[in-house]
Amino acid sequence: MSAANISEDAETTTEHPPARPEVLTAVERALIRIRRRQSRRTLARPVVQGMSEPVDLSTLAVVDAVDEGTGEGNKDVTVGFVADRLAIDPSRASRIVADAVRTGFVRRVASQEDGRRSCLELTPAGQDAVTAAHRTRQDFYATVLENWDPAEQEEFARLLTKFVHALDDAAGG
Repeated sequence: MSAANISEDAETTTEHPPARPEVLTAVERALIRIRRRQSRRTLARPVVQGMSEPVDLSTLAVVDAVDEGTGEGNKDVTVGFVADRLAIDPSRASRIVADAVRTGFVRRVASQEDGRRSCLELTPAGQDAVTAAHRTRQDFYATVLENWDPAEQEEFARLLTKFVHALDDAAGG
């Protein structure tokens, strides 16, 4: 049995050695480049430019967060949820959610679990915005991945998803 596989009382656990410094450096550099690209909003700008209804980039971020929360099942999507997903303070989230409501992309509804609680949902305009955003981003990713082997594409998607889940776990949520 290799050192990576240690058996304890018929239950197999896999221990992995710590990542090598050169791997950590490569991951760090790649993530810095991704963050810089994201901060320039290179994928958000084509979405808002292609919309029939004008949408602010902050509103698009709210729409994305509400869409993400809606996809998580029975979870109430609140201003706090948006703040958490966008990694901003609740007062800023409250302001940009109010703008998204005012411009008609999001609406406030009563929670089905607690009528005193205000939740958020997409309006038809918000749904159109999120559909356009998904289409624009996925078209861009298709171009980026077009020369990759399908097995590489699937492995990349699997590993990236695994990495994001590990980030969430490390951050406590």
